[in-house]
Amino acid sequence: MDAPLPGVEWLVDASGCRPEALSDPTRLVEVLRRAIVELDLRPVAQPLVHVFPPPGGVTAVLVLSESHLTCHTFPETGYAAFNLYCCRPRPDWAWQERLAETLGATSVRVRRLARPDSA
Repeated sequence: MDAPLPGVEWLVDASGCRPEALSDPTRLVEVLRRAIVELDLRPVAQPLVHVFPPPGGVTAVLVLSESHLTCHTFPETGYAAFNLYCCRPRPDWAWQERLAETLGATSVRVRRLARPDSA
C-alpha cells in the first residue's frame, strides 16, 4: 500500500484590519492573486466575489486545481478569515506580512494543518 501524499491547509485569522480595506473587493482579490503567484497555484476559474451591503464585507472563493482559496471579511469588526487548502505540499506563505501590507492587519494567527490525500 502506498503512503498517502500529504496536503496542507491554512486557517488564517486576521484582526485589526482597516474596515475600508475589508470592504474593497479589488483589494481582496489582490491578496488572492498574490498568494497564487507566490505559491505557484493554478486557478481553474476567475475568483467568485460577493459584496454584502454595508456594513457587511466581502466573500471571495477561488477554485484551484490544487483545491481552493477563500476569504470572508467583517469590516464592522476589522476581521478577515482566509482558508487555503492544497492537495499537494506547499511552502508556508508570508500571511502576516502580506495581510499587514494589504489590509492593515495588526494581528494574524496562522494555523497550518497537514491533511492526508484521500485518493
